[in-house]
Amino acid sequence: MMAYADVVLAGGNVFTGDGAGHSGLAVRGDRIVAVGGDEVRELAGPQTEVVELEGRLLVPGFQDAHIHAVMGGVELGQCDLTGTVELDEYLRRVRRYADEHPDAEWILGGGWSMESFANGIPDRRLLDQVVPDRPVYLLNRDHHAAWVNTVALERAGITASTPDPATGRIDRDADGNPVGALQEGAMELVEVPDMTASEKYDGLMRAQQLLLSLGITAWQDAMLAASNGYADVSDAYGRAAREGTLVATVIGALWWDRDLGIDQIIELVGRREALSVGRLRCDTVKLMLDGIAENFTAAMTAPYRDGCGHATTNRGLSFIDPAELPAYVTELDRQGFQAHFHALGDRAVRDGLDAVEAARKANGPSDNRPHLAHLQVVHPDDVPRFAQLGATANMQPFWAAHEPQMDELTIPFLDQEAVRRQYPFGDLRRSGARLAGGSDWPVSTPDPLRGIHVAVNRVLPGESREPFLPEQALTLAEAITAYTAGSAYVNRRDDTGRLREGFRADLVVLDRDLFAGPPEEIGDAAVALTFVDGTRVFG
Repeated sequence: MMAYADVVLAGGNVFTGDGAGHSGLAVRGDRIVAVGGDEVRELAGPQTEVVELEGRLLVPGFQDAHIHAVMGGVELGQCDLTGTVELDEYLRRVRRYADEHPDAEWILGGGWSMESFANGIPDRRLLDQVVPDRPVYLLNRDHHAAWVNTVALERAGITASTPDPATGRIDRDADGNPVGALQEGAMELVEVPDMTASEKYDGLMRAQQLLLSLGITAWQDAMLAASNGYADVSDAYGRAAREGTLVATVIGALWWDRDLGIDQIIELVGRREALSVGRLRCDTVKLMLDGIAENFTAAMTAPYRDGCGHATTNRGLSFIDPAELPAYVTELDRQGFQAHFHALGDRAVRDGLDAVEAARKANGPSDNRPHLAHLQVVHPDDVPRFAQLGATANMQPFWAAHEPQMDELTIPFLDQEAVRRQYPFGDLRRSGARLAGGSDWPVSTPDPLRGIHVAVNRVLPGESREPFLPEQALTLAEAITAYTAGSAYVNRRDDTGRLREGFRADLVVLDRDLFAGPPEEIGDAAVALTFVDGTRVFG
C-alpha cells in the first residue's frame, strides 16, 4: 500500500539549492520525501494537502544568521520612529506616544536615522519641546547611539564635567555641555528601566509572527546579553522553548562581557546547558569587536578623515583587547562554542580572523563554524583568509547601497581605499568564502527578499540610483543560497537550508518566480506560504 504524502506542492519552480531544475516536492510528517516533477502528484492521497504553485518559486525556509528578534518585537510596541527620516515626523510620533501613555515613567523606543540631523547628532532640546517632564531615551536605527532629552541627562547626572567612557562618547556643544546624543558605551550612563519578563516574552511572540510571515523559519539571535548595558532576553526564549510556543528554531548567541576576561567562560558553559531546550540552542558566543563607521567607532586600519578630507588620528575603537582576543577565542573553541563576531571595520575583521587562526593552530580543526558579521570594510589581504580558515562571511546585504547615511556620513570620512572595499560580497564569494545572510533587525528590515534585492542589485528596492560598487553584487542563486544553506550552516542545522529528500520540510512559497522576472523587481516579491517541519505556519 502506497504511503501518501501529507503535503504536495507542484507546478512551480523549486529552488533546491543543489542546482537541479524541479517543479514539485512532497512532504510526509516533518520531512521531505520526494523532489521532482509532476510525478510527485502521484503521492497525493485523499487526505493530502495539495498546493498548486502555479509557476511560483518554492525555496527552503530562510534563516537569519544575525538578528535581535526580541528587541525588534519589543520595539514594535514602543515609540517607533522607523520608516521615516523626517524630523518633524519623529517629534509628532514622540508626542503622540507620550500622550497615549500618560502613566509611562519613561518614553522608550527608537529607529531614528543619523541622516535626519546635522552631522548625524540629535539635540536634546528638540525632545524637550514635546516631552519636557519625563525622561526620553530613543535608540538610533543602528542601536549604537541614543537620543535623550534634558530630563534623562539630569537623572543620569551627565554634565559638562562628566568624562567620556573608554568605550563611547558624549556628544557636546562648544562649551562642553552634553547636547543629547550618547554614542556607544556612553549609552550605559543612562539607567533605563529593565524590561519586564512579560514585555520580553510578548516581544518575542510579536517578532516570531512577523518573521514567519517573511519566510524566516530559523534565526540566530546575536545578543542574549546580560551586561555592557544590554538587556538579557534569554528568559523570553527559555519560556517559549519550554512552553512549546517557539515555532521557529533559534540559536542564541551568549554575550561576551567586554569588561571581564577569560574566567567568564565557566559561566557561559553553564548558561549553554541551562538554555539549550526544545527549539532553543545556545552554543554560540557573540564577541563585539568594534562599533560602526558613521560615528567613527568601527576599527579601521587607516584613520578616519575630517570634514575637509584630511586624515585624523582616530582609527576607531576595539571593544575587546586584540592582544587578549586570540586566547579568548581559543578557549571558547576548545569548549565547543561557535564564535560570532561583530566586525565592521577592516581592523576588527583582521582581529577576528587572527583569533580564529590562533584557535585553529592551538586546537586543530573543529566543526564550531565561526562567523564574522557586518564586514563593511575588509582589507584585500584578509578576503582569502575566510575560506582558508573556514570562517563564514555573515552579510547584512541591505546596507550595501547608496543612501544618505552612506553617502553623507560614511564615504566622506573614510580613507578612499576603504571606501572601495565596502561590503565586498563578490570578492568574498570568488575567493571561496561561505556566505550567510542576516538582517541585524531592528537595525534594518528583517525581510530577506529586500536583503536579496540589494545583494543582487546593490540598489535599495524601489530606487533607481547608481549601484554601489556593482562589482561586488551576487547572482540571485548565490544570494538565496546565503539566506538558506549558508545560514543553515552557520546555525548548524545540517538537515535544513536545501530541499532534499530526508531534510526537514521548512519551506517558503513566494508570490512569483524571482528567476523569471527582472532583478530590479526582486524587492517587490512577498511570501505567500511558510511551512515549518511540514506544518503551515503562515498563509
